[in-house]
Amino acid sequence: MIVLCGCGITVSLMHTLVAPLLPEISHTMHLSQDAASWLLTVTMLAGAVCAPVCGRLGDMLGKRRMLAIALAIMSAGSLLGALSWSFESLLGARLLQGAAFGVLPLGISILKDELPADRVMAGTATMSSTLGVGGAIGMPLAGVIAQLMNWHAVFWAATAVSLLVLALVVAFVPESPVRSGGRFDVVGALGLAAGLVSLLMAVSRGGTWGWGSPAIVGLFAGAAVAMTLWAVHQLRVRQPLVDLRTSARPVVLLTNTATTLVGVGMFASFMMTPLMLQASTATGHGHGVSVMVAGLCMVPMGLGMLFFSPLSAKLSARRGAHVTLLVGTLVMVVGNVAQALLPGSIPLLMVVLMVLSIGTALCFSAMPTLIMAWVPVTETASANSLNSLLRTIGTSTCAAIGGTLLAVYTTRVDGAVVPSSTGFQVTFWMAAAASLAAAGLALAVTAVIRRSARTTAEQTDVTGTVAARTGMMAQ
Repeated sequence: MIVLCGCGITVSLMHTLVAPLLPEISHTMHLSQDAASWLLTVTMLAGAVCAPVCGRLGDMLGKRRMLAIALAIMSAGSLLGALSWSFESLLGARLLQGAAFGVLPLGISILKDELPADRVMAGTATMSSTLGVGGAIGMPLAGVIAQLMNWHAVFWAATAVSLLVLALVVAFVPESPVRSGGRFDVVGALGLAAGLVSLLMAVSRGGTWGWGSPAIVGLFAGAAVAMTLWAVHQLRVRQPLVDLRTSARPVVLLTNTATTLVGVGMFASFMMTPLMLQASTATGHGHGVSVMVAGLCMVPMGLGMLFFSPLSAKLSARRGAHVTLLVGTLVMVVGNVAQALLPGSIPLLMVVLMVLSIGTALCFSAMPTLIMAWVPVTETASANSLNSLLRTIGTSTCAAIGGTLLAVYTTRVDGAVVPSSTGFQVTFWMAAAASLAAAGLALAVTAVIRRSARTTAEQTDVTGTVAARTGMMAQ
């Protein structure tokens, strides 16, 4: 479990380590800010496409094998980034690093197969929390390394860590005995890739290219057509990439939908808080700190997720994962409302971030548990990968809308145009609304589970009564 959690932290680090390096990379390579932002976009696209593919191949061929392959690809990408000589080579490095996004759902599925039943919830909760831990410490860590040396050193450090976790996986993680076998759905993988790339490109670039521009409208239309054809193919093929019939089960469908909304509710703080911390105090909402200090202020949020994950496992064991999800979403509502009120001091802001970390930890631990309880044991990796993909769609949507709001609501400070308080407030209110909607879905999940339990109990009573009468007649 320790090794797999290390893998989760490492992969989430890869997704955030470039963010504080963009200004230096833009200056060194003479790039515009829009061009440099592709170093973030391409990683997200690669991760979205590779996660379901890794999940399905893990169910078929072995989860540990696919985990090692994904980490090897990530290591190659990190090494290429350290040796990069042009923007194109660096872009390729980030593409390879993004291919490891499937590590987290693969690790959760391995824990489900290998741990004793009474430790699965705790293991899943801890593994899920690593996404927040890596995301929170990635920015300050990369900023410190880049400040002491240069951005190439960040990739060298990433290479060393990637190779270390790969060696630990080979040495200590057993291969899961649960495999589905079968044939890989190549057509389904290509169709899903086309749909996801079109959708996430439109979402991530809409604020830059214009939401009503022909390119963005065309991408949304292409995504709709591609995903429709893909869904038809998945329903017809014997061994689909994603079993849509299983995904349509009420608990799975409601949990996956809630996952997208939780992604929105969680990512608003990850995206907006560093900007608020670095903004000038003259704006009325900024705190005027450096990039490194802003990153350090985010660390408690990641550590809070790690420390509160055991609590979420205990709550799920006693009351059920559906109750944990409901409590987590409600806590996220409170945290986002507090953020929308724009805390006036850094200590108060860190308290609010801790509240959000508790809610996020509860949600992240509950969602995989719910998914794995309602899908066949041979499909846990692909089901968790789909859940992770939907969370990515939520965070990408939050980033796109939040960026647009900051561009729309501006003010002037010392002659410069900067985001106003309104843009931050509207974004946090949006995140609070998304969290509240996720709470509504969690209530629906609770209702479905309780109705299913009542039905099962009634069937058991009927079966027991029939058996008793049959026994009496025999006597």
